[in-house]
Amino acid sequence: MIAAYKLKRYSRKGVSIIKNEGFLSLGIKLLQKLQKRQQQQSTNVRIKKKFDSLVDRKSVMAADWSNFPYKKPTTKTKAPYTINWIMSPPAGGGGHQNIFRFIEILDKAGHTNNVYLYSAHDDMTIEQAAKNVSAYCRADNLIFRKYDGTMVESDALFATGWETAYPAFNQQTTAHKFYFVQDFEPLFYPMGTNYILAENTYKFGFHGITAGGWLDNKLTDTYGMSCDHYDFGADKTKYKLKNNKKRKEVFFYARPVTDRRGFDLGLMSLELFHKQMPEYIINFAGWDVSEWDVPFPYINHGAMQIDELPDLYNKCAVALVPSLTNMSLMPLELLATGTIPVVNDMDNNRLVSNNKYIAYTESSPAALAQKMVEVVTREDQPEYAKRASNSVSTTGWDDAGKKFLKVLERELSNG
Repeated sequence: MIAAYKLKRYSRKGVSIIKNEGFLSLGIKLLQKLQKRQQQQSTNVRIKKKFDSLVDRKSVMAADWSNFPYKKPTTKTKAPYTINWIMSPPAGGGGHQNIFRFIEILDKAGHTNNVYLYSAHDDMTIEQAAKNVSAYCRADNLIFRKYDGTMVESDALFATGWETAYPAFNQQTTAHKFYFVQDFEPLFYPMGTNYILAENTYKFGFHGITAGGWLDNKLTDTYGMSCDHYDFGADKTKYKLKNNKKRKEVFFYARPVTDRRGFDLGLMSLELFHKQMPEYIINFAGWDVSEWDVPFPYINHGAMQIDELPDLYNKCAVALVPSLTNMSLMPLELLATGTIPVVNDMDNNRLVSNNKYIAYTESSPAALAQKMVEVVTREDQPEYAKRASNSVSTTGWDDAGKKFLKVLERELSNG
């Protein structure tokens, strides 16, 4: 009865609209009513939130490392090796560039590398990845593949970030499993699920090869992980002293999207520095910061190409490079150009490099600013810059490469 009543009422209303306004008006009103009803229905539908992380939740649940820990294979292999790598899609970041630095070292030593792209979000194609990497890696025996749970047989398998450690753990293979660790990645997150998931990967039982001694000590002492480390280097064919004059500019590694690089700490430090030394030009590079409120004049270089950096460094007397987790690769590269890096004094930095020309100081804006002032007001600034450049080894990354190859050979030959 109710339905019949409504139908009759709507019919009378429709006839009235046709009579007074015409068929077109009726059609428009019906369409508007339909759209309004659809909008109301859509707002009533609640979208369920899902687990959102760099790693696929199925990979996490499958990795039962507490009950079935990884056991190092007893097989012994001889060179040349086939090495598989699982990594996030490579763009232009320093972390990927460093990985491919060692892949190139392996390639020159006669080994074959297969890179498997793994991501819960990024759909970068193999062609895009190869193109990106070609800008900084010249490896001949390098093949890119999408990770789908299967791999070609290899002698070694490297995880390269915490999210890739899960598929590496789950991978059924006779290969020796390694973990290429460049930072203490749990600190990338507040205490919560991602922190714990990242931290757990240090308990998987892989052999770690770490960037510098701080990570080696931390993973060994805290998690009982077996590790070796390599020391940082700088390519002195690229980063070299070309400006012997007094410099009137400063550099800031500005990455507001990367909390561990202390962007806001840097801004406060530079504001204090600028008040004391307003004649110095301040250069920002690392990210486009045009949307950020910066309370002093600066040049916004954005994300620069690697080949552009040495010339900019050579203009600068000092560089502010805060690092709140593992130290950046920049301090030694800056030193090679005669630029003095000011770095917060913490174990994560000192245990990576204790070069006496790195200007370590307390992690406060006042202390960082004062250290910058001390550097730029040195009467012997040009001579000091030259001594700083000479303090950086001319062997570059060769020593690190030799160490890496030695560790790999030892682990694969011992079984």
